[in-house]
Amino acid sequence: VQLQASGGGLVQAGGSLRLSCLAPGVTFANYAMGWFRQAPGKEREFVAAISPDGGYIIYALSVKGRFTISRDNAKNTAYLQMSSLKPEDTAVYYCAADPVGQPMIARRGPAEYDYWGEGTQVTVSS
Repeated sequence: VQLQASGGGLVQAGGSLRLSCLAPGVTFANYAMGWFRQAPGKEREFVAAISPDGGYIIYALSVKGRFTISRDNAKNTAYLQMSSLKPEDTAVYYCAADPVGQPMIARRGPAEYDYWGEGTQVTVSS
């Protein structure tokens, strides 16, 4: 499974960005999708995840209420809509796929995810 993340960039604090993660050529509905991020000098951290059927969603407390994860199984694409961005959101953002095997499962742990995209840089200026 090859994941292609895009949509990162430079934005001012308070602004918005939408990240996309395309997974071409696979049965996308078999996978939970997650977004993680890694800032310089820090460990990779969980941001959000969505179950294969889109019915179960979880967020990190630091982004809840500001970020929205979604997916379109017909387009093999997951999204992360980020609003009210803060300088501390600056990081490389990674999408990942978890072959959970059940429609209503989404998980936080990076070790659960078998496939990772290259990452896209998000920089929020103050």
